[in-house]
Amino acid sequence: MGRAVERDKFDEEDYVLFKERLQQSITALELLLVRPGFGQGPTTLGAELEVSIVDDDYRALPVNRQALAQNLDPHIQLELDRFNLEFNLDPLPAAGRPFSQIENQLKQAIDQLNHLVSPLGGRVVPIGILPTLTVDDLQADALTDIPRFRALNAGIRRLRQRSFDVEIDGPEPLSLTCETVSLEGANTSYQIHLRVDPNDFADMFNAAQLATPIALSVAANSPTYVGHVLWDETRVALFKKAIDDRLPNSMDWRRAARVPFGHGWIRKNALENFSESVALHPCVLPLISEQDPIIAIEQGELPSLQELRLHQGTVWQWNRAIYDPALGGHLRIEMRALPGGPTPIDMAANAAFLVGLTWGLSDDVDRLLPRFPFKYADYNFYRSAQYGLDATLLWPTVTCGDSPREIKAKQLILDTLPIAERGLERLGVSTQETKRVLEVISERVRRGNTGARWQRQVLTRLDQKMPREEALSQLLALYLEHAETGKPVSEWPLST
Repeated sequence: MGRAVERDKFDEEDYVLFKERLQQSITALELLLVRPGFGQGPTTLGAELEVSIVDDDYRALPVNRQALAQNLDPHIQLELDRFNLEFNLDPLPAAGRPFSQIENQLKQAIDQLNHLVSPLGGRVVPIGILPTLTVDDLQADALTDIPRFRALNAGIRRLRQRSFDVEIDGPEPLSLTCETVSLEGANTSYQIHLRVDPNDFADMFNAAQLATPIALSVAANSPTYVGHVLWDETRVALFKKAIDDRLPNSMDWRRAARVPFGHGWIRKNALENFSESVALHPCVLPLISEQDPIIAIEQGELPSLQELRLHQGTVWQWNRAIYDPALGGHLRIEMRALPGGPTPIDMAANAAFLVGLTWGLSDDVDRLLPRFPFKYADYNFYRSAQYGLDATLLWPTVTCGDSPREIKAKQLILDTLPIAERGLERLGVSTQETKRVLEVISERVRRGNTGARWQRQVLTRLDQKMPREEALSQLLALYLEHAETGKPVSEWPLST
């Protein structure tokens, strides 16, 4: 969330002062965005991988703090629940062979994390949601016991004032309740950071909103939750409901969800995304820094904007703007929708398709957006999460005819692969690299075998042989067996 959190108790004055500092930060950012040369520099890519830890029986193993007790590597961080860890990859230039480098970094990250948890009887799993999780694994004592997560839970509960109710439809509908935000800890994602020129931010962000549902449909890897078969990417529904800070049963209208896909197209620049977060969402972690951002701007300094960065980190839009004071200050788009796993080559290919399609669409958004109101992009996102490759999506018609048109996700992926290829070419990615990673995507479509599809089909076969709990453990055992080969999921056999 952008800074260390060392307190977990606040009073009302803290919230008042924090809100004032947020408004000052918005003013400072507005001035910073017109500063000549701000944020200009090479396009870079970064990533974060969240994983779950399991024991020899493939059950969640809550040992993240013990695993990190002797660890000094700043790449590795604790996550929300005690069976979660996060690895932050090093940023690298987008030109050349970035996805091969990301693939290698992911391999090294998984090896390093396994080295940490192995003495504790654990191993890590890169997957969207751990299939073997039970409701008991996700109760209040699952929360990682550090001030950051205690404060986050308290801040959300302060607004919600009651338990968290999760209801998700699907083949096996689910309804459950928890007193803390720990239900959300089931989600483990693979987040991409794309540095962009502030002058290009609006077009690039809107292009990312167009591209994300398409990429999600072919990357889905989260079909189960606490024993229920639900959406292809159940993380999307779970995250929105498990950390909802709004009071239920409002009479006429409700505040915007804290985990939204978005509220409209960006019209001018990144300031809109930050201003929206400040205006629409009450703060939950009111930590005040020493730096006054307005004074910093007036003195020609680079403001840290710590309050704004912290607040933005507690509004979990699936694509969100990031301000970073490093490297002279710059902006990034954090792409949060992709799940972890199944393998490093799969994750590298997912990133390549999403980034390439974003870059490839960015020059055409002026022509596309008048034909495609934002509500259709929002619709696509949730349809892709629910149905994956089987989703029927909407896409703007740019020639004659009414817009939008309906199109199957499989066909839309194939139709947009050339756009992604052009986008990667514009980024300076080598032709050989582009063809290698995008072939992974096209093979998934051709064989109809995403991570979610593979899990569903294997589970169906196992259910015929054994009880569900045993079937889920066997599913995860097979998943890890195939993942360790390093082969993309499109090549995994369905035999059990």
